[in-house]
Amino acid sequence: MSTKLPERTRAKARAETHHMPGRESADRKQVTQGRWASALLLPTLVLLAVVIIYPVVNAIIMSFQKDAGLNPATGFFEQGGAAGLDNYAHWLFQQCNGQACPPGTIGSQFWSAFGTTFFFTVVTVALETVLGFWMAIIMARSFRGRSAVRAAVLVPWAIPTAVTAKLWFFIFAFDGIANKVFGTQILWTGSEWPAKWAIIISDTWKTTPFMALLILAGLQLIPDEVYEAAKVDGATAWQRFTQITLPLVKPALMVAVLFRVLDALRMFDLPYIMTQGANNTTTLSILVVDQIREGFNSAAALSTVTFIVIFLVAFIFVRFLGANAVGAATSSGRK
Repeated sequence: MSTKLPERTRAKARAETHHMPGRESADRKQVTQGRWASALLLPTLVLLAVVIIYPVVNAIIMSFQKDAGLNPATGFFEQGGAAGLDNYAHWLFQQCNGQACPPGTIGSQFWSAFGTTFFFTVVTVALETVLGFWMAIIMARSFRGRSAVRAAVLVPWAIPTAVTAKLWFFIFAFDGIANKVFGTQILWTGSEWPAKWAIIISDTWKTTPFMALLILAGLQLIPDEVYEAAKVDGATAWQRFTQITLPLVKPALMVAVLFRVLDALRMFDLPYIMTQGANNTTTLSILVVDQIREGFNSAAALSTVTFIVIFLVAFIFVRFLGANAVGAATSSGRK
């Protein structure tokens, strides 16, 4: 005898299940929660639009306007007007009134500042990543006083950048601690390469604890059982580091590197306080501030170019280098 229910009976059962009071209540509750979530998020979205989107859009609009100034063709002072792409050509092609900007002017420093910014970014982030990884591995171990060590390591990062810059300015003074300790007579902030390395050392000292903290968070997510199993299989310390630690800590490491790269590309305080941007230590952020004193619209074009550069770097990290913490968390939550 067949135990299969007739099609009409099964359809009725499905309809009754769909219209169960409990299910309707759960659906209604979900819709209500969604509305509440939207209502609670709306003020934050409006605030972000005012604080972030509006300044960016306004800067882009300003970048297509001329700065007020003397028109060399007419000899009259003009209030500006549409500039088209002239402001961008001024920076990217270093053109001043249709000619190459004279050496020493702000317009002639764009590519120099661009190269200096990326030099600082590559060197400082590389040093901070290596030193931060080493510090994180040490702090991840169990030893007496580990909490005190972790707290002490964060002190340089907690000091305001302006205070750090002034501190290292005195250390690298001609009669400062650096020359006294090493018995040298180097003009650390008075010549190009010593000034650059003084800034790099200062930034590395301040920001390495930040890298160590983020990498330490990634290391603590690796189960101890994985290392114990590797030891049982006869893996050496180097094999455990390359085959277990690096692959498993990569998401946290790439996010830490991304944060530091974006921060270093906007470097302003350290070089400005230590050298005032002299001796080829001018970064893009310093150049923007210097240009503001001469014209807002041209400075807006430079800030837009800087924004695009930083956005492209962030896109490369997220899209191709795996620095997508949100995506990683979503994928792990679905498994």
